[in-house]
Amino acid sequence: MSVFNASRLLGKTVLITGASAGIGAATAILFAKGGSNLVLCARRADALKSVADACIAAHKETGLQQGGKVTAIQLDVADKVQVASLLDKIPPELRQVDVLVNNAGFVHGVDRVGDISSADVENMFATNVLGLIAMTQVFIKEFKARKAGHIINLGSVAGREPYVGGSIYCATKHAVRAFTGSLLREVVDTPIRVTEIQPGMVETEFSVVRFGGDKAAADKVYEGLQPLTAEDIAEEIVWAASRPPHVNLAEVFVLPVNQASPTISYRGGKL
Repeated sequence: MSVFNASRLLGKTVLITGASAGIGAATAILFAKGGSNLVLCARRADALKSVADACIAAHKETGLQQGGKVTAIQLDVADKVQVASLLDKIPPELRQVDVLVNNAGFVHGVDRVGDISSADVENMFATNVLGLIAMTQVFIKEFKARKAGHIINLGSVAGREPYVGGSIYCATKHAVRAFTGSLLREVVDTPIRVTEIQPGMVETEFSVVRFGGDKAAADKVYEGLQPLTAEDIAEEIVWAASRPPHVNLAEVFVLPVNQASPTISYRGGKL
């Protein structure tokens, strides 16, 4: 018997936002290995196609006969018009989505309050909060009509505890946590599941984007400790989705072993 039984994912259709890199890409590939079908969404079409190809190859390697259908759709979740027309762009055979993974999100800058650009404030909220809410509103109607479905939102340690230089990002992730908690309570009388994954330090493009492409500055964030990887978080997402229908992992808080909070970590070298 496999410890990680992924048989419940066979033939399921999973839609992932922000699927062109990092956690989204790793999650897509792992779902493909589990025999799921995939609707991959992101702003970067070329990168998204590469992930779609990797998913098709990963599924083929398993030899599974179920799942393996993959479609890539260019989507900016911050664009209300694009979100509203998304269902029409999904191929008919994949339109019945079983799992929605709201992964799209980013942080930009480390400026303190008073020095934060209005563009950064608006863009982070537009993607991290308003985009996530818009996507959820589209699919929760579908899930309620079918009396089935699972919404998995990517939160953060920043949604549990704020830190200096992260006021806007922390505010967006606190909003995600509150929204997810309310949704969980609203669908308690249905079979719909709601999960929030809350990672600590994960080494992806995240910090590179935060520091405007400065890789050296991004690397310093993880200096002296072993951060989580995109694959680590992908496992938690797929694990949550593969639980029996009566089991809901409401919150999954995941940290590197040397991190205890956004501001408490041990940097004495990898253990």
